Amino acid sequence: MYNGLLQVYDPTTDDTYPDWEPIYWQNDVSYEISPSYRNAPEMPDIRIAIPFDRLYKDAKENVYLKRLTWYFLQMEHSTTTYQYKDIEASPPRNISVYAGKMVYLPIPIDQEPEFEYDSTYWRKDISYTLEEPDKLHKGCPSVVVGIPEEKFLPPELTERMHENGEELPVGYVYTNPYTTAAADYCLRRIAKYFDPLNAELDNRSRPVEENGFYYVHRPDSSVLPRNSAYFARCATKYYENVSGCRVRQLPDDKLTPPRPCLCIRIQVQLPAGKLKKAIKMLCTDLPDAIERFIADFDPAELERTLELTAKQEQIRAYLADSEYCVFLANGSILPRNKLGGPLLGAVPFASVAADEIEVAGVRGMGIRRGVTVITGGGYSGKSTLLDAIAAGIYNHVQGDGRELVLTDETAMEIAAEDGRCVKRANISPFIRWIPGGDPADFSTDHASGSTSQAANILESVHDGAKLLLIDEDRSATNFMIRDRMMKALIRHEPITPYTDRVRELSAAGVSSILVIGGSGEYLGVADRVYRMDDFRISDATAEAGAVWADNRGTVLPEEPEADADTDLWKQDRILSGEGFSSYPERSGTEWLSVDDLGVIRIGEEAIDIRDIGGLKTTGQQNSAALILRTLMIRRKTETVDLDDALDALYWQIGTDGLEVVFSSFFTDCSRFLDLPRIRDVKAVVYRMRNTVWSHPDSGR
Repeated sequence: MYNGLLQVYDPTTDDTYPDWEPIYWQNDVSYEISPSYRNAPEMPDIRIAIPFDRLYKDAKENVYLKRLTWYFLQMEHSTTTYQYKDIEASPPRNISVYAGKMVYLPIPIDQEPEFEYDSTYWRKDISYTLEEPDKLHKGCPSVVVGIPEEKFLPPELTERMHENGEELPVGYVYTNPYTTAAADYCLRRIAKYFDPLNAELDNRSRPVEENGFYYVHRPDSSVLPRNSAYFARCATKYYENVSGCRVRQLPDDKLTPPRPCLCIRIQVQLPAGKLKKAIKMLCTDLPDAIERFIADFDPAELERTLELTAKQEQIRAYLADSEYCVFLANGSILPRNKLGGPLLGAVPFASVAADEIEVAGVRGMGIRRGVTVITGGGYSGKSTLLDAIAAGIYNHVQGDGRELVLTDETAMEIAAEDGRCVKRANISPFIRWIPGGDPADFSTDHASGSTSQAANILESVHDGAKLLLIDEDRSATNFMIRDRMMKALIRHEPITPYTDRVRELSAAGVSSILVIGGSGEYLGVADRVYRMDDFRISDATAEAGAVWADNRGTVLPEEPEADADTDLWKQDRILSGEGFSSYPERSGTEWLSVDDLGVIRIGEEAIDIRDIGGLKTTGQQNSAALILRTLMIRRKTETVDLDDALDALYWQIGTDGLEVVFSSFFTDCSRFLDLPRIRDVKAVVYRMRNTVWSHPDSGR
């Protein structure tokens, strides 16, 4: 066997002759057999040779990103800059792999080749676009994977998600609740295909820069528009590979129009100085993981996600056109565990019978517009209920426990912020006079608890908030209440407490939900009072009215006039361009970072955003910072119309995606962005210390 005796036939002489070749074949796979030890003929060595094309079918069609692999093979094995020698240039020079330079062979072939730059690579009809990382992390590019939706979605789902008009341009991002929910669903399920790869790469004795790693965005339970997962209209492959980086345009009859794709952004930390491993990660393992995701995809699960989205949107539409501002589905799990998920064993929410309604086939409790007080003893669940209501401004995923707790999308959380900056705000509805100042034109770099809370309320109302969420634990006591005894004792008090204004706000169309555990003053101004006891809610409105009457000896406050002065709550100020810059003073370089403590540092500013309740995720905080920076660099006039500038920018984001505000220049900003609300970006601007505001009628 080890000799491999052959009788070879020679057709030229019609003779045979012996030959020895211990190689055996099955189709085009060879098996070479040789003895391993002289005294062990039963233990042969077998060397198996498998042709490359058998392992990688359709390799000529870039199944494994052939052009990208070619770039890497031109580099030095220990490279950390990921550049190669471009011998086509005159004189030759180093060029980054992220440039995607290719030699474009035109048709007809007698024309001179052209040079083009295209960092999109293909495996069959799936695109992989390589994005250059920031200057400090050259070995950690982002890859945007474009998966045609027809590869994994049935037509009935795509029809629900978006329109497929051919007139839409390449790069158009489909932004609606259904595409957002579908992209969110896909993002959450694709991560598991990279976990085994990361486990294989992990070596705790070495840093991640040497091991390599796949960073997939892992969002919290909220469903938000993101740059890490979205649906967009993407171009299809327009060339065929020839060799190396040489390509040729496809004939017209083989060109296909742009099509909607699921786009997933993944960061890939390449292992420093290990070129072969880097090639395997980018050009083999990454595409393989995507193929497994497609093969395992279950459209039925996505269908259930879209059914939930449909219910959420129906409930939101109902809230917008009804007397209700909040809906809490029966059976919701409101308490959270340490990881932010539903608390195991928690008491399911059960609505008050008198306030139970049914919307979109879901029964639950509706909280009416007006003034609502939630009270109860310590650890009764009242703050947990308010937190769930606050989270309801965004949709949540199935299994979160609060997925059918939905709140007026304009709602703002209000808290006292000792030390926040306030610029030229009208806080006179709550502050009658200030020593040496004018409450109608109030500015300070270090606001007190009461003045900061007043500014927060008035700015929110000016920006269109129809619901204010207030927890007394996070409020200034002297702003929230002043009982009859203190009113009798202190005659010269500049602060008008919230109790005295809350019904005026309600008459102006701004509702309030307040968590109150220590003051009975709000029992006299509330439309409804709910009592929490061991996370169970009950209606205590009648009892609260009786307690108020017995202890105060007075009737409830009169209802404000229906035509309450809405101008009382408006802010009349214009943002100047002075101080509104991402460039530090006397510096030609921009500065922008977002730290883990909730501070945006931009230009000369350090903006504390911890009390802006709508910026719930790191991705939203980073997006708010980058949106703010975009407003700054696009400013062309001496003043900034903040409303118009944000409306225009958000329209562009709605068409082109969040990437329009991203810049890799800022190395301390997250690559994964979540879209914040416009009103929350405005709240960031209001907290800037170096900006200058003016009144249009004063000229100053």
